[in-house]
Amino acid sequence: MSVRKWLEDKQKFGGLIEAFFEEAVRNSIAHENDKQIILSENNNDLWARCENCGNMLHIKFSKQNKSVCEERGNHLSMDSMERIEPSIDPNTWIPLDEDTISKDVLSFCDEESYENRLIRSQEKTGLPEAVQTGIGYSNGTLIAPGVMDFQFMGGSMGSAVGEKITRLIEYATQKLLPLVLVCASGGARMQEGTVSLMQMAKISSALHYYQVQKKLLYISILTYPTTGGVTASFGMLGDIIIAESKAYIAFAGKRVIEETLGQKVPDGFQLAEALFENGLLDLIVPRILIKGVLSEISDLYSSVPYKKN
Repeated sequence: MSVRKWLEDKQKFGGLIEAFFEEAVRNSIAHENDKQIILSENNNDLWARCENCGNMLHIKFSKQNKSVCEERGNHLSMDSMERIEPSIDPNTWIPLDEDTISKDVLSFCDEESYENRLIRSQEKTGLPEAVQTGIGYSNGTLIAPGVMDFQFMGGSMGSAVGEKITRLIEYATQKLLPLVLVCASGGARMQEGTVSLMQMAKISSALHYYQVQKKLLYISILTYPTTGGVTASFGMLGDIIIAESKAYIAFAGKRVIEETLGQKVPDGFQLAEALFENGLLDLIVPRILIKGVLSEISDLYSSVPYKKN
């Protein structure tokens, strides 16, 4: 066999080998992608990704850690029941006004009717509205908590949310209970127009009687995010205002402020740490310590001299 013939055969054979390996690699990659898709589909309830640092978190251990990222301590989003369960003593939670729901009195419709949005949110969360209210014991102390749920239409405050919180305040006033409101909201619910804005005044009025006339304790807990009409009303009216680490707390967003003022504003100026430095908050408490802090504040309040008189 001539050298020339040998080289031609080698090139042909080499091309076949190269093509074989290319096809094998393509098939392997496709197989791995299919495996990843299957694993992802099968492990939807096993893993979650931290929204801030991208760290993968095992759901079971994440829940045991109160949905706090182990990598950098970032506080992940939680639904209302996930907040209630670790804060209230077992088997003591009694919900109030569960049958209070919003009505589409304006027949509001944008891309979707308000009525359909309510139905979808109720099916998604299993809740009738964007706040859960009730009573329960926290380390042996009976309190009246209200916990907003951002997964229900962004925790927006409509007529039903305002009514449930107002009734909770009135119940706490009647029973002389400490009040704890956990805020997670995008503000007033636009689908209810001025009706939603009226809830700010209604809740604030009930709080005034509770705090000033009855001298009862109201603790406000601000989580990510607390914005709009909630910040402008009961969110910032607490006798003690607590925030979670790096919680976004604002009335208007950064972009709106910059467009209104015509100037840049610093990054992070609406985070809990910046607000604490400027005196708008009393405490920044890690989520894992919230129950203990609430208990200590309640015990201290119950022992003050004017309460004994």
